[in-house]
Amino acid sequence: MAATAPLPSPPTRPSALRLLAEQSFSRAAGAPLLAGNGVDLLIDARAAFDAWLAAIRGAERSILFENYIFRDDALGREFVAALAERAAAGVRVCVVRDWLGCLGQSGPRLWAPLVAAGGEVRAYNPPRLASPFGWLSRDHRKLLVIDHAIGFVGGICVSGTWLGDAARGIEPWRDTAVAVRGPAVLELAHAFAEVWSQLGEPLPPDDAPAAALPSGQVDLRVVATVPNTAGLYRLDQLIAGMARRNLWLTDAYFVGVAPYVQALIAAARDGVDVRLLVPGSSDIPAVGSLSRAGYRPLLEAGIRVFEWNGSMLHAKTAVADGRWARVGSSNLNLASWIGNCEIDLAIEDDAFARRMEAQYEQDLARSTEIVLKMPKRRRASAERAPRNARAQGGSSGRAAAGALRLANSIGAAITNRRVLGPAECAPLLVAGISLLVAAVLALAWPRLVAWPLAVLAAWIGIALVARYVDLRRRAPPRREDASGPPA
Repeated sequence: MAATAPLPSPPTRPSALRLLAEQSFSRAAGAPLLAGNGVDLLIDARAAFDAWLAAIRGAERSILFENYIFRDDALGREFVAALAERAAAGVRVCVVRDWLGCLGQSGPRLWAPLVAAGGEVRAYNPPRLASPFGWLSRDHRKLLVIDHAIGFVGGICVSGTWLGDAARGIEPWRDTAVAVRGPAVLELAHAFAEVWSQLGEPLPPDDAPAAALPSGQVDLRVVATVPNTAGLYRLDQLIAGMARRNLWLTDAYFVGVAPYVQALIAAARDGVDVRLLVPGSSDIPAVGSLSRAGYRPLLEAGIRVFEWNGSMLHAKTAVADGRWARVGSSNLNLASWIGNCEIDLAIEDDAFARRMEAQYEQDLARSTEIVLKMPKRRRASAERAPRNARAQGGSSGRAAAGALRLANSIGAAITNRRVLGPAECAPLLVAGISLLVAAVLALAWPRLVAWPLAVLAAWIGIALVARYVDLRRRAPPRREDASGPPA
């Protein structure tokens, strides 16, 4: 009797735990897991700028470019010239710049060659009479999509500041970006199109292909957040709660909001190797001082904190358990998590996570660890970057981070909900004196306070009425049924 051939093994199915984790990540981030992508790590601005310019100059159909800062310098003009050349050749070129991010950095003169060549530039959220506080929401993304075939995401703005200044002894900024190919690129293009449509006519529906071919073996999620969605915040909380071996974070403007700090502390006390790498010399020195006020609870819980020794650390990355990594534009503060348009890639791939871990260890070699029993809080000046390294630039997170840290310190002092650290002395003094001065002015010259408040109240009232009229005008007419009253 002939031997029976063995039956083929059934395909390996993901475990129930793995499926549950994938479902949790997808629901928290509001982004599905996309397979079949290729991802390249771009370290620092020079590598990113070279890759961006090469992709732009090779574009054949479309260029979608969204960035917080476009600076009118040699680098910015080089980018505009490349974009204008492609627009003149018939390529659709669409640029979204943030109004506040570009304020004082660039103006219409920078974009004139591109507009003349047929490209289109739109500003995100300029001040409007109908929205008194709308300017608080910013487009903080750093996104470039070429021909729906390759996309770039990271923390780098279009500014020569990121390249440093060798003549003045200023090193390039430390930052991270990625290039991605595969199905995820369509999600990046869709994220751009969502913002573009808020600012004017939407992109034509036939501008994007229906599907993208696989281009690698990397699984990832495109986490494209808009104000008040907090998808990345939920994902960061989930990662902090699920990490088992290590969680290494790099952030430019870290502001430890209580729920996230508690998640990191719980992980560290559970034996997870939690590390935080932040700038030692911030482009806004006051923010660095305010951020240090939150070190103590982290250090007391066993979280290791490091400060970068170079000119500016602007990267926003995370890596956990040698399997999961995140690269993008979001800082670990409420401005990024809740207030801004941001875009990040959450990557689930062993090889990419190992590269991120190796880079993190290289960065720590150029950093100084902060410890509680250090004789002097401030490192020696030789270990610090030179004062002239504090070049202008940066992102919206810095101002929001400082405001949130100040509010956190004042709230803690008033409610006595936690022990305040020595680094919080200066913010409390500034806030206290400011409030006392305001009180004296209000008592001595009530009109000096009443008139600005009245103007603000009138502005908000007019804005609300105008919004009501606009909504009523756009509302469809009510239909009347046979019985008479409107349905």
